[in-house]
Amino acid sequence: MAQMGFLIKSAQCSGCKACELACKDIHNFEIGPRARRVREVCGGGWSVDEKTGVCHPSGVFTYSVSYSCGHCDNPACVAVCPTGAHAKDEETGLVTIDQEQCIGCKSCIQACPYGAPQFVEAKGVTEKCDMCAELRSYGEEPACVAICPQRALKVGDIDELRAEFGDCADVAPLPSSADTAPNVVIVAHRNAKTNLADVRILSLEQ
Repeated sequence: MAQMGFLIKSAQCSGCKACELACKDIHNFEIGPRARRVREVCGGGWSVDEKTGVCHPSGVFTYSVSYSCGHCDNPACVAVCPTGAHAKDEETGLVTIDQEQCIGCKSCIQACPYGAPQFVEAKGVTEKCDMCAELRSYGEEPACVAICPQRALKVGDIDELRAEFGDCADVAPLPSSADTAPNVVIVAHRNAKTNLADVRILSLEQ
């Protein structure tokens, strides 16, 4: 099995959210559900000049992380799904949802630490990133990858991506990769933090 995964170049991401909108459009989602989200992180403080008493910004930083489903090696959604609707594809390693088997119980939503599965009210089922399977069947890139003006996203064989870009998968505000082992490689921004206590999250939706 050739496990597919995402390359996320946080160092190049401008936080424009074009990928988020393209993903929403390709899924035909209404207001609410988003299979890809851009998290914006910032932090820093102030220092006071002892002579003048004037405050100056100190250690200020900001960066963005675009994230969808990590198509994990140990997917929490698969483990909790009562009907077997969630499954890991043997050929691609992608985690898929069989809409015919999904009963909309939302167990996957509660279990996924990344917030990947999205409940679609109109259909009564959950949906999530399938790495744009239909587009890829035509030889095209996933919508998020194709639209990114900074070329900050890429898909491919995860072993090849790790060989070229390393194996970092832990950048705040994302949860620890230890539990589910997502198939992602993150090229971290120079100011990226690995401790959530070090950052203030601007747009981490519930």
